[in-house]
Amino acid sequence: MTPADPLTPERILEATEDVLRRYGPAKATVVDVARALGVSHGSVYRHFRTKAALREAVTARWLTRTEAALTEIIDASAEPAPAKLRHWLATLFEAKRHKAGGDPELFATYSVLMGESTVVEAHIRRLVGQLRDIVEEGVRGGEFAVDDPTVAAQAVFDATARFHDPAYAAEWHNPTIGAEFDAVSDLLLRGLRA
Repeated sequence: MTPADPLTPERILEATEDVLRRYGPAKATVVDVARALGVSHGSVYRHFRTKAALREAVTARWLTRTEAALTEIIDASAEPAPAKLRHWLATLFEAKRHKAGGDPELFATYSVLMGESTVVEAHIRRLVGQLRDIVEEGVRGGEFAVDDPTVAAQAVFDATARFHDPAYAAEWHNPTIGAEFDAVSDLLLRGLRA
């Protein structure tokens, strides 16, 4: 490592992803991460106090990437609420499919890490909160008729689990999955309409 390349949390997280991809979550160590960065493991621990904290940060970083794309739909889209909801659901599904198919080793690793992480619960709360924002927008605009947008948002999230929960990743490449996603989305939108 040269002075031009200071050790930052971001560099450590990038190296950790590479190490996890190479060795998997059971065998990857902080020493492996340090070795990949050309530093001592003590240098890594200055940024992340424990191996668990490092694994949590890597998981949070991975989940935040998906959240950022979904936030753009909420913040920048002038679409009516039904179209925005469909766009949001499709973006979430595509992001999960891309991660599962584009980097299967890292996806499998994250599936393990998510099972031991508390950041997943916070991630799900933020996603359901985004759905609630869309539903509330639809209620204000007279496009959706629901008594409780929070309950409706949770129901939409739960009803579409097959298209975003990593437990279903093996099904995401079935030739009929797109039509199945459309059928569920259509049904949900009909149920929300005023």
